[in-house]
Amino acid sequence: MLEEKGEVVVSSAQLAYACGVNAAQVRKDLAYFGEFGIRGVGYYIKDLYDDIKNILGLNREWRMAIIGIGNLGASLLLYKDFLKKNYKIVAAFDIDPSGVVGRVSEKMGKPVEILHPDRLKDVAKERKIDIAIITTPASEAQKVADKIVEANIKGILNFTPVQIKVPKGFVVKNVYFTNVLDNVAYLLHLKRR
Repeated sequence: MLEEKGEVVVSSAQLAYACGVNAAQVRKDLAYFGEFGIRGVGYYIKDLYDDIKNILGLNREWRMAIIGIGNLGASLLLYKDFLKKNYKIVAAFDIDPSGVVGRVSEKMGKPVEILHPDRLKDVAKERKIDIAIITTPASEAQKVADKIVEANIKGILNFTPVQIKVPKGFVVKNVYFTNVLDNVAYLLHLKRR
């Protein structure tokens, strides 16, 4: 945001305030990854932003597939901000491709190829997929995870309320909306006490 405002330099105090921590913590955390900034001046925003992107692995394009094009999968397929962050959806899969093509294509304004999950392994290799997003019904989640492993897609973002199991060397991140809602409800409950 600072770069968009035309700012050139930011202090550790400004970063700390924006992050809700203290300036010493910002300096210490950044120092863990190398030398950043100039003592008494601060951090050059463009350089710091590029350095952080490199540290987080966000300096490259991440190619993704969505598996399960129901309401959530279709919404993610339509989400335009992925491109701003170097995430690119290169494939979409559903057990009934013909049932969702028209609905999704209509919203996107262009035809969308929805493939059957049985093609995942070949398509993953051909399109160099890095991350698979599971948005299937819970009962299908582990079967889909097994296909993802077989396709050697190392990153999995799981939106189902099921703990999937994968071999060592694969990264799974579970996103359970109800857990986040439970947390919000708990924090609101605390405030009302």
